[in-house]
Amino acid sequence: MNLLDIVLNSQNGALVQQVAKNFGIGESDARNAIGQILPAINRGLQKNSSSPDGLSALLGALNSGKHQRYVDEPASLSESATLDDGNAILGHLFGSKDVSRNVASHAASQTGMDTGMLKKMLPMVAAMAMGSLGKQGAASGLLGSALSSGLSGGKQSNPLASLLDMDNDGSIADDVLNLAKKFF
Repeated sequence: MNLLDIVLNSQNGALVQQVAKNFGIGESDARNAIGQILPAINRGLQKNSSSPDGLSALLGALNSGKHQRYVDEPASLSESATLDDGNAILGHLFGSKDVSRNVASHAASQTGMDTGMLKKMLPMVAAMAMGSLGKQGAASGLLGSALSSGLSGGKQSNPLASLLDMDNDGSIADDVLNLAKKFF
């Protein structure tokens, strides 16, 4: 199961319902928006986790457990602290607000939704992604396995990579390349 499936199906769709409620849109529109935003966030996670230092930082953040509450308590997605955390996540993953703007603009062109609304949705989706990764990783033992594996190499030594591989081809490198093509 990839990250998009995990987020969309988490808590029987409670995360999608919370996004719909927060933005006053239907669940299908929320699902569609998340489906357009999350792949870019996932690629940012992949890019950051492709180096030992980046992977170590990601695993440390996931292992802290604080992000899991976004999945356990979907109403927490509305809190200003969550949005601050989501913006920090986006800053770390994308490095610039221009990338976030491009992600929102691309999602708007694909969904027909307002770019401004999608910009506001980005930090919430980033928080949901980290929460889902943390929860899934902890539940399946991937975090401990990844931490003890040496943090390098392919899926065998980095089981977290299987969650980040959007096209399930066994490599996250092509997913990072596809992201770069979209923004340049």
